[in-house]
Amino acid sequence: MPAANEVSKDDIVMLNGAPHKVLELQHRKMARQGATVAMKFKNLTSGSTVTRSFNASERLEDADVEKRPFLFLYEHRGEYCFVPSHNRSQRVLLSREDIGEEKAKFLKPNTEVIAEVFDEKILAIELPIKVEYEVREAPPSIKGDTAAGGTKQVKLETGAVIATPLFINAGDVVRVNTVKGEYVERVEKGK
Repeated sequence: MPAANEVSKDDIVMLNGAPHKVLELQHRKMARQGATVAMKFKNLTSGSTVTRSFNASERLEDADVEKRPFLFLYEHRGEYCFVPSHNRSQRVLLSREDIGEEKAKFLKPNTEVIAEVFDEKILAIELPIKVEYEVREAPPSIKGDTAAGGTKQVKLETGAVIATPLFINAGDVVRVNTVKGEYVERVEKGK
């Protein structure tokens, strides 16, 4: 059980019998008073957020959340199918709301993800930081445009739209940072 001043961002603790992820925290020291820590939490079961203050020495209960590898198989009518990496026969279906809009748009079949599991229920998934995608649609580049270093919007194989340099064309493979949703680099074909 960590003290409130030992907790850091993205830690998962138990509050009111439910796991909560620390979104923000701020240490405060006021004259003649003990130090306090103000924290903003996200309830991982309901999705709501709450802000609370604790004395620096107050103990918080660790949540028993496991991180397990899962494989994303497919999406059908807003449901996303995952299987544990060690047991391909046990399928888990999650909705787009469970996954989150930003993560769902970067999921492609056969992508290995890390799932946060609490009481055998998936609370959240983490995508690999960098993933390669094929560009499906890209407006044509005009010779001479690339000198200024501009960008254009392209559509990836998952349907996500990102900004890329002007030299990217349909059929190219690009590496994307899934956390920021940004273009990283073009991948040479055959690698």
